[in-house]
Amino acid sequence: MPSCGWLLALSLAALTGNTVGAEGTERNCSLSPPYLPSTAVNTTLRLQELRERMLPLNISAYIIPGTDAHLSEYIAPRDNRVAFMTGFTGSAGTAVVTQTKATLWTDSRYWVQAERQMDCNWELEKDVSISSVAEWLITEVPPGGEIGFDPFLFSLQTQENYNINLDSSNRSLKSIPANLVDQVWTEKPAIPSDPLTRLPDRVIQRTWQMKVDHIRNQMRDNPYEPTALLLSALDETAWLFNLRGSDIPYNPFFYSYTLLTMDDIWLFVHLNRVTEELKQYLNASCVGSLCVQLKSYDTVRDHLQKYVAQPGVKVWIGTEYTNYALYELITPEEKLMTSSYSPVLTTKAVKDETEQRILRDAHVRDAVAVIQLLMWLEKAVPEGKETELTAAEYVNNMRSKQKDSRGPSFETISASGPNAALAHYSPTEESSRRLTVDEMYLVDSGGQYLDGTTDITRTVHWGTPTDMQREAFTRVLMGNIEISRTIFPSGTRGANMEMLGRRALWQVGLNYGHGTGHGVGNYFGVHEWPVGFQTNNIPFRSGMFTSIEPGYYKDNDFGIRIEDVAVIVPVQTKYGHNYVTFDIVSLVPYDRKLIDTSLLSSEQLQWLDNYYETIRRLMGPELDRQGLHEEKAWMLKHTEPFMESGSSASVCSSSMTLIALSIALLQNIF
Repeated sequence: MPSCGWLLALSLAALTGNTVGAEGTERNCSLSPPYLPSTAVNTTLRLQELRERMLPLNISAYIIPGTDAHLSEYIAPRDNRVAFMTGFTGSAGTAVVTQTKATLWTDSRYWVQAERQMDCNWELEKDVSISSVAEWLITEVPPGGEIGFDPFLFSLQTQENYNINLDSSNRSLKSIPANLVDQVWTEKPAIPSDPLTRLPDRVIQRTWQMKVDHIRNQMRDNPYEPTALLLSALDETAWLFNLRGSDIPYNPFFYSYTLLTMDDIWLFVHLNRVTEELKQYLNASCVGSLCVQLKSYDTVRDHLQKYVAQPGVKVWIGTEYTNYALYELITPEEKLMTSSYSPVLTTKAVKDETEQRILRDAHVRDAVAVIQLLMWLEKAVPEGKETELTAAEYVNNMRSKQKDSRGPSFETISASGPNAALAHYSPTEESSRRLTVDEMYLVDSGGQYLDGTTDITRTVHWGTPTDMQREAFTRVLMGNIEISRTIFPSGTRGANMEMLGRRALWQVGLNYGHGTGHGVGNYFGVHEWPVGFQTNNIPFRSGMFTSIEPGYYKDNDFGIRIEDVAVIVPVQTKYGHNYVTFDIVSLVPYDRKLIDTSLLSSEQLQWLDNYYETIRRLMGPELDRQGLHEEKAWMLKHTEPFMESGSSASVCSSSMTLIALSIALLQNIF
């Protein structure tokens, strides 16, 4: 799925209708009275209450980021303060409230969604940059005014960027640790109380003690000589101790911090979640360098402050996931050491041999469910009874039957026709459209398994696609192939390769507005940082897993995305050493009807044939093992080679046509 999030883009649809146009689905605040779709949320009362709480604090504006105290990309419902205040449920957004105005900033993926979900109390700024927010604040906040923010929801970079952009404007930030939205949000969801769980030995190669020793060695070898490492990202603590939780939907994380020194381990967690068995597992009753001292989650700030007060200490933090409320405690500056990512995140990014093997295995089982979905839809859609929602339910039900299933890894994106033009649309009872043979269908789904996390997108058409749809699909596929077959030096940054996924689209003036790929975890987040194709991702190395997912979206018409997960593997070259390439672990064929082979090079066609042979080799035995003979026949039919089929003739035919045209042109010239 696209790399910056998945939650909800809602559209208005008649329960029995087949089409949804732009008219009537988005708010129109220029009318009198304003038109609001049924998906819009009335925010008048909550804005009034928030403004009342701003007055005694003497702040002119209040910033509401779309994150939690761990700066997570995906957050629990109880942390979605932007959604509560605005009605907008997308995964990327910042809201700002003054006494007279309320404005939301979000990116192009969510502009339509925001217009469908917000009422007319809110304005929409089609930008996500802090400079844009700051410019607006300078316009709306009077000179000398203060702008309130919750320091637990600001990263170091966010706070610094606001200060830079507000510098010389005579406006300033004011830290308010007691969150004002929480004071208004009287029915905020509770923190889960179910116990944390440990991973079984069969899915781990490194015990938590081995991981702690490895991280301590990195601390010891660091020339800046840190005495402690503060872990704030939720997946850092979960990885370090081989533990999982249920605090974040679709992500097996739990609220936690860890402070690790050479002699002590402090784990800050909700203590009622830790069973006696886990206490024994963590050696919580002893004192020593491999004994975990359990502390209440809410005491991390006080404990960190006491530690920093000691002489001769230096705390290492990863700036990408440490909030400003903790950072500001680490003073003076000589007691602080920073890097973009902690050594836990960079170590976790490279999977060990066991993690690579089981993550591959998880993708094989996951592909069974997707093949079952596509085969079922191929039969059911012409009958006219299935919808986006029933398709999403079907694939998740098929996944639940696979070994070690732990549910979906994100909310399934099941979208047809114009809904698929919304890159992160997920169907609801109200918005779900009936699937037909006349429209394209995009399904982006994934599963959590005890041995891995999956994410795959396929786009199909059950009728006759237009020439433009086939060309767009083929060019998206070309981008996927060009990245996948590239051989490159280990240590190359994904951002330097990302344009390969766009080049075929750019050649005809097409593009897409989301990232090209993201890391994938082992029963972790479906978006696992810091791996991927963005500028702030770390360089690619063997053992990393990433998605590859170019796309194209035509407003109010259709959407295309092709997403595979790949592992980076060593490759032998004629002269050089230390080169790598991508090995695709997603194992579901593409829709042949949408592939215009005349646009593909012979190398791209050969890559496709090799990929399809891999699908046959790995999926055939698995489908046999599960007794799914009809599904195997479907898979074999859809993985027939291109170079030996009639499709290849279209390449030859196209080439012969060009030769004939050239000869005719020469004859006319001479």
